[in-house]
Amino acid sequence: MMMSAARAGAASGKMTLAIHQNTSAGAGFRKSLEGWARAGVKNVEITADLLDGFLKTDTLVSAGRVITDLGLTPVSCACGVAGLWEPNSNHADALEELKKRCEMFATLGLNHTYAPTGTSAKFTPDDYKTGVDNMRQVGEVAKQFRMMAMAEFVRASTFLSTLTSMLQMTRAASHPNVRILFDCYHFWSGLNKFEDLDLLRPGDIGHVHFQDVPDMPRELLDNTTRFIPGDGVSPLVRILCKLAASGYAGPLSVELFLPKFQQADPYELAGEIRRKAEAVMRQARVM
Repeated sequence: MMMSAARAGAASGKMTLAIHQNTSAGAGFRKSLEGWARAGVKNVEITADLLDGFLKTDTLVSAGRVITDLGLTPVSCACGVAGLWEPNSNHADALEELKKRCEMFATLGLNHTYAPTGTSAKFTPDDYKTGVDNMRQVGEVAKQFRMMAMAEFVRASTFLSTLTSMLQMTRAASHPNVRILFDCYHFWSGLNKFEDLDLLRPGDIGHVHFQDVPDMPRELLDNTTRFIPGDGVSPLVRILCKLAASGYAGPLSVELFLPKFQQADPYELAGEIRRKAEAVMRQARVM
């Protein structure tokens, strides 16, 4: 049975490098994993979209065999289910879709899945009470499959866009199968303060997305302005040190959306990511 990289990291007290399949989306499910494995990457984050594309012509068993035959460890999966966290009329349907996804992911040896908080709807203070209930329901679904469900705060979200709001929500929900997904891009480019990291406690963070941003007005930043760690101006070393101090010891998953990355050769890109990202990790003394 595959052991998650998160568990391995917790045992060693160090963080591990991973790559998110969004980074090599143009290569598809199999080719992205094959290229990364050739480059020495061991930990991977799956996306439901690329997995679905693979399953159009192959089976879930074959998908699992691709991962294991390449010696890879799946550390997390983007579930692709919207409407899990915020109050909305489709929440019951979202929970049913999450159940289906968790069943698929568990078959692949995954024990972490996540969904972003992206929404543009209008909300009231009372809606956050409903959001807490929604988190608990998501946690109960994940618990059925021995998985951890993670909410990723998104800088443009009108519901949960900051670390502080996410901490308030997850702590109010207080569900053992719900954690925060901390994305370095959303944190540094959004309405957060560096000092907010001092609020973290052991167990708050379930997974980390790892990327940099260029030196430009934050108002102009978007998903396509995510850089390889070390190529931008984010204080990544300081951020990693704060995460380590809070007890986080798990994957740092590089997630990029710029077309030049997504269409690049996965092997060459993974080699570049390893060189640059691991240099940042060594400087922060987390590997």
